[in-house]
Amino acid sequence: MPKIVRLSLFKIPDPEMIKEAIQMYNTLAQDAKKDGKNYIQLAQANATYDDPRSEGYSMLARCIFESKEDMDYYDNQDEAHAKIKAHFKGRVGGPPLVIYSDMQ
Repeated sequence: MPKIVRLSLFKIPDPEMIKEAIQMYNTLAQDAKKDGKNYIQLAQANATYDDPRSEGYSMLARCIFESKEDMDYYDNQDEAHAKIKAHFKGRVGGPPLVIYSDMQ
């Protein structure tokens, strides 16, 4: 079964808030647990270049999961992810753009 690569794009208006979000995402692979074990293969975040083609998206987060089921757990049950979402709720411009696919 192929791994899942997921890209999430965020519209975060404040550069300091972008730095804070990057720090939280960059420790997510260690912070997130499923059945008491780490399950995210990779979690990274970076600021995007300021470019009109970015359409206001200012941060990109990339996560790699072993399976779609792990990604679904991340979305619906993971406490570390819920903490990030709660921390930034109402502070970002709209919902993130999320794209995922099998990793080749």
